[in-house]
Amino acid sequence: MKRVFFIHFSFLVSFFILLSLVNSWLALSYWPLWLGALIGSVLPEMDSLVYVFFVNPQELTSQRVIYFLKKRSIISVIKLLVETRFERGILVFHSNTFLITALILGIWLMTSSASYLGKGIVWGMVAHLVVDRLILRLYHKPQ
Repeated sequence: MKRVFFIHFSFLVSFFILLSLVNSWLALSYWPLWLGALIGSVLPEMDSLVYVFFVNPQELTSQRVIYFLKKRSIISVIKLLVETRFERGILVFHSNTFLITALILGIWLMTSSASYLGKGIVWGMVAHLVVDRLILRLYHKPQ
């Protein structure tokens, strides 16, 4: 869990430092970009909650997550979702279609929008999803 978090966080920070250097966004007034990056990097993880509550609520992991939420044990929910992340196959945000759509939206947003918060959210999501793809290919061996 800590290793995956470190990989995501280090890639996100490196990507946004590079993005800020290329576009000369190093002033403090660009803080919405960095806030958006943090929000965007968390949004794809909400996909697991969509799976738990709507896609497959009858699955054992989903029932355990709901049980922990009723007990208000958020740390247990996060640990369980991270430990069982490779068991969930139908994740909308982690599909190839969504990744391609997010990349196209990211390019369009970078060239046409003035909202740094929006740019940060989209590029944070894209960075998270790309890193998830790499982690899936490197660390998860199909059985």
